[in-house]
Amino acid sequence: MVKHTATSVVTIERFIIEQERLHPEATGELSGILYDMALAAKMIASKVRSAGLADILGSAENENVQGEMQQRLDVLANEMIVKAMDHGGRLCAMASEEEPGIISIPEQFRCGKYCLLFDPLDGSSNIDVNVPVGTIFSVVRKITRGKHGEMEDMLQPGRRQVAAGYVIYGSSTMLVYTTGQGAHGFTLDPSIGEFLLSHPNIRIPDDGRYLSVNDSYEQHWDDDVKLLMRRYRGLDGGGKPLSGRYVGSLVADFHRNLLGGGIFAYPANRKSPKGKLRLLYEANPLSFIVEEAGGGAIDGVRDVMNIDPTELHQRTPLYIGSKSAVEQARQLLSGRSELVGA
Repeated sequence: MVKHTATSVVTIERFIIEQERLHPEATGELSGILYDMALAAKMIASKVRSAGLADILGSAENENVQGEMQQRLDVLANEMIVKAMDHGGRLCAMASEEEPGIISIPEQFRCGKYCLLFDPLDGSSNIDVNVPVGTIFSVVRKITRGKHGEMEDMLQPGRRQVAAGYVIYGSSTMLVYTTGQGAHGFTLDPSIGEFLLSHPNIRIPDDGRYLSVNDSYEQHWDDDVKLLMRRYRGLDGGGKPLSGRYVGSLVADFHRNLLGGGIFAYPANRKSPKGKLRLLYEANPLSFIVEEAGGGAIDGVRDVMNIDPTELHQRTPLYIGSKSAVEQARQLLSGRSELVGA
C-alpha cells in the first residue's frame, strides 16, 4: 500500500488511483464504480442531513420485497444509487434490497463486467430519531457470457467479491471500502465536498470492547446461544466482559465495533430460524471488510463468505467482529445443524 505522511491530504480519488497503479493489469472499471458510489453517497448524505427540514421523513406507504415498510429515504437512496451507477458502462446489472429482482442496465447504455448489490439505506427506520444510518455495497465480477447480468452472476459466494464497502451517515459521513488490499476509511469534508483519507489500513482490535445484540429475542434463542451471550458478558466461565452497545442500525453497530473491537451478533432464533440479515447485501460485504481488517464473520458455524447463495434475498444468522470473539462463537455453536444451508 502507498504510504502517506501525516500532513498530506489524500482524496478518495487520489487514493484509488494510487492503489490502481499497484496493479498494471487494472482497466480502471472497478475504480470507476468506487468513484460513482462515492458520488451517490454524497447525494444521499445531503438528503439525510436535511431529512428533518424536508418532507422526506416517515413511511412511503409501500412494502419492499422483504415485507418491510419502505421509508421515503429508502426510495430516494435506492433511486440515487441506480441513477449514479447505470450509465457508466462498468456494470452489467444491479440488485437492491429494496427491489424484488435484478435491476437491468438500460439498453441505451453500455454494459460492463461487474455486478453491484446494495442496501441503499440500512437502518432507515431510525432516521426519525436521528440515529446513524448507512449504505452497504458489494461488487462481483460477471461470470456468465451474455451482455446483461443474470441471476448466476448475483448468486456468488462472498469470497468472489472484488470490492465491498459501506457509508455511515452520522455526526460525520464516512465511507469504508476494501478491494482485498486492506480496509480504508474516508471522511467527507462538507466544506469542499470531498472524501478524505482518515482511517488508512483499519485493524479491528482483537481484545473486543463491545457486544451488540438485540436482547429482546433472548426468549427465542437456543440454549447454546444464551450461554454464548452470558460468556461474552463475563458470566459462566467468560473472560473479560464485553460492554453492551446496540443501536439497531447494522452499519452503526458494525462501524463502532470495527474501530473499537467487539462483536455484532444476530443469531438464528425460533421466530427467524434462517436469520434476519441479508446475505448478499449486508453480511457478505461487511464480512469482506472485517476480514481485511483482521476480524472474522460466521453464520454460527461457517465463514459467511463461504456460503453458496441460492436466493437473491437470502437471509443468514451473523456473528461478526473481532476474531477471538468470533472464534468463541464458532467453538460453542459448532454442533448446530439448523443454520441456512447446513
